[in-house]
Amino acid sequence: MQEKYIDETKQGEALVVAERSENNKKLFLESYGCQMNFSDSEIVASILSDQGYNTTLKAEEADLILLNTCSIREKAEQTVRMRLSQFKKQKEFNPKLTIGVLGCMAERLKTKFLEEEQLVDLVVGPDAYRDLPNLLKEIEGGREAINVILSKEETYADINPVRLGGNGVTAFVTITRGCDNMCTFCVVPFTRGRERSRDPHSIINECLSLYEKGYKEITLLGQNVDSYLWYGGGAKKDFGKASEMQKATAIHFSHLLEMVAKAVPGMRIRFSTSNPQDMSLEVFHVMARYDNICKYVHLPVQSGSDNMLKAMNRQHSREAYLQLIKEARRIVPEIAFSQDMIVGFCGESEEDHQATLSLMREVEYDYGYMFAYSERPGTLAHKKMQDDVPADIKQRRLAEVIALQGVLSTKRMKSYVGKTHEILIEGTSKKNEHQWKGRNSQNAVCVFDKLKGQKVGDKVSVYVYDNTQGTLLGKTIEHQ
Repeated sequence: MQEKYIDETKQGEALVVAERSENNKKLFLESYGCQMNFSDSEIVASILSDQGYNTTLKAEEADLILLNTCSIREKAEQTVRMRLSQFKKQKEFNPKLTIGVLGCMAERLKTKFLEEEQLVDLVVGPDAYRDLPNLLKEIEGGREAINVILSKEETYADINPVRLGGNGVTAFVTITRGCDNMCTFCVVPFTRGRERSRDPHSIINECLSLYEKGYKEITLLGQNVDSYLWYGGGAKKDFGKASEMQKATAIHFSHLLEMVAKAVPGMRIRFSTSNPQDMSLEVFHVMARYDNICKYVHLPVQSGSDNMLKAMNRQHSREAYLQLIKEARRIVPEIAFSQDMIVGFCGESEEDHQATLSLMREVEYDYGYMFAYSERPGTLAHKKMQDDVPADIKQRRLAEVIALQGVLSTKRMKSYVGKTHEILIEGTSKKNEHQWKGRNSQNAVCVFDKLKGQKVGDKVSVYVYDNTQGTLLGKTIEHQ
């Protein structure tokens, strides 16, 4: 069975980009965890490109090794520790090698990494990447280099990201940073700080630049894109103090989504991640109006039980979530949804677990990201709640959620069979070099035989004749 997880233990590929001939130093950069981390790595590569660094695929030839880390799951942290230990051994043979940790683990484990375990030379939080040139100079001077200060303003809006590897077809465009939601299980507000939105004009300009460079699809990215709010630079939490004029002319996410759709009509547009309590119906109306906005939403729920939702401080109920799904399907009948689900959260009963399974059956998600709960130091759940669901019960419940999602995914994939879909060719299939892979508007992966004249980045009409649990099987419709 094919389960779909966020692979937080996967090594990020440090791919060679358009090199500057004058640069004479090598950067090896790996990213772990969410899409935001991969987007941030592109910002880091841009900053360091101006400091004489070209990226490399080979860690052994690097002058600087950076791991952009994730703290969401315990397994991700364990993987990063193992990787750092490997690089520490490499430093024994190359004393001039600099090793650094970026991102969400930086703030939480700064003392351990630098002083106690001496695994790294450099620790930099997600709001301090502009300080990298200064911190590298500190290391050259034999001093400790650390900056994990969180910012209320930093959005990196003026930095043109270096697109690390990828396919030259799809790209991330960050529109918000941080999170204010304070879910009791989540460490993000403490590692990435408060919500702030990026100037919409800089977002539009980045999208236009990507289009001019030949990109065909963008994903508007944030911890919570539906919280996007721009009214002249003020923070979301201060919106109540804004003038009536500022409130009347404020740009919310639905406005931004429409602005992007109009600015780059030739590009596909996706967005992630959404939160149910902040998502307005106007977003779905905008999706319905523009063909270039993909009909897919990642809408995390975490549990189908109101008891658990309250304990998690999710700020929405089961009923409200299901009503949002119902309204979305009324407005955009062809829409697809995916989920995040946590099983075994503090105090979860068997009844709570069954409520999760019943919600999944009612929504019929296309796919999902499913986890057993693990405590994250610093969160409210870690401080004030008891992780009291035994590990074997967590694993049994997780297996049941995964199995059900497998059934639902197969059913949803089957619903696309017998229809023609517009597929954006993103690359060659991993299993068959004679086939392309791409996605339809609903984010379903499709593979089909290559035809002469087709190339990566083409949008092609594909008739889907069969499916597996996670993949559509199709053939190109040749136009006369």
